[in-house]
Amino acid sequence: MHSFSILFSALVAVSACVDGAVISGPRYHKVHHSPKNGTNTTTSARTPKALYFITNDANNSVVAIPISKNGTLSDGSLTATGGAGSNEVDATGKPLAPDALSSQGSVRVAGKHVFAVNAGSNTLSMFKISAHDPTKLTLVGNPIDTAGDFPVTLAISTKHSLACVANTGAKAGIACASFDAKKGLSKMDTLRQFALNQSTPPVGPTNTVADTFFNNHETALITTIKGDPTVNNTGFMSIFPMTGAKGAKGAKSLSTAETRSSPPGTAVLFGSVNIPGTNSVLATDASFGALIMDISENNTAATSATAKLADQKATCWATISPATGTGFVTDVGVNHIVEVDLANMTVVKDLTLTNGNPGMIDLEAAGDFIYALSPGTANVSSAVTVFDVSGGRGSVTQIQNFNPKGVSQNAQGMAVLI
Repeated sequence: MHSFSILFSALVAVSACVDGAVISGPRYHKVHHSPKNGTNTTTSARTPKALYFITNDANNSVVAIPISKNGTLSDGSLTATGGAGSNEVDATGKPLAPDALSSQGSVRVAGKHVFAVNAGSNTLSMFKISAHDPTKLTLVGNPIDTAGDFPVTLAISTKHSLACVANTGAKAGIACASFDAKKGLSKMDTLRQFALNQSTPPVGPTNTVADTFFNNHETALITTIKGDPTVNNTGFMSIFPMTGAKGAKGAKSLSTAETRSSPPGTAVLFGSVNIPGTNSVLATDASFGALIMDISENNTAATSATAKLADQKATCWATISPATGTGFVTDVGVNHIVEVDLANMTVVKDLTLTNGNPGMIDLEAAGDFIYALSPGTANVSSAVTVFDVSGGRGSVTQIQNFNPKGVSQNAQGMAVLI
């Protein structure tokens, strides 16, 4: 059984003390709906072309899978990152799997490029996506050192041509590098440290970095760090603002001045996603389910609504569908996908699957579809589960459970090219 299941059986008491009160407020994902069926009339034109994740094996590779017009998947390609994957370990030193990195966002797509972390070699890789075949990737430059140990998640700002990586090993923290379409990644800047008192590889899944991403306006970098309630270690949200010259041609960088906050009721903050049109994020907390956090002008986070999921084991990954205007979260220990309302966090639909997967991790919504990675186990093949949400709110349905070749239970990440 995955270590999250063991850990969170010990967290029942902690979950019980988490405030599950729902606070009303205008935390909507602003989507223009069709009066006929409640679906977004503009999403069908944005058909996804391919999806990407990493094998995270010793010789790490990016898995690129083509997406057909009906949203389904077929065999794709494996492209070496030039770096090494790795696994966090449990308290006995045993490698964690599935969910080897205990993170969201280990792979990102930005424009015509894919970026991927290499936890075992402390590097970041950048690829160019072929204009003729989205599964054909070409390494741009060489992988660069991440200025820390064990990178697990990254964020890309196309506005500032900046790639930032979160490390969670003995040298934990954030470092950033500019990138160029032809030259690739530059050298990382100074490590903005997190004092996690970790090892390399880190002992997880708690007390490690979970996710890093830029806010909607790309004016700040947001990172979630998981706490460990069993030893009264509080997790937090870290925010670094952008700083530097102003203007279209002015070079901007990530500030070293950080603001931290630990919203009451949170314990093990994990994967998060910006709610479009707001200063709020849909986040997960592995100890109870999901929540909405509002980010203030002074970069502090406050919980505005929660969804306590009674049957959850480790709800850790989140996405928002443009076709439904709702959020979706997954659990590595329970094979279901849960749809939540972004106004009050009520559960819209809890879809339990019967495809044989043990659970799902990283997921991404694109057009009328959602793609979720299930790394599998030693006895269950890895899979990407495809969901159709074209019917709008409450319509989520599985249409495929695709088993990619050359992928083990170490697989991580999910990013989609549109």
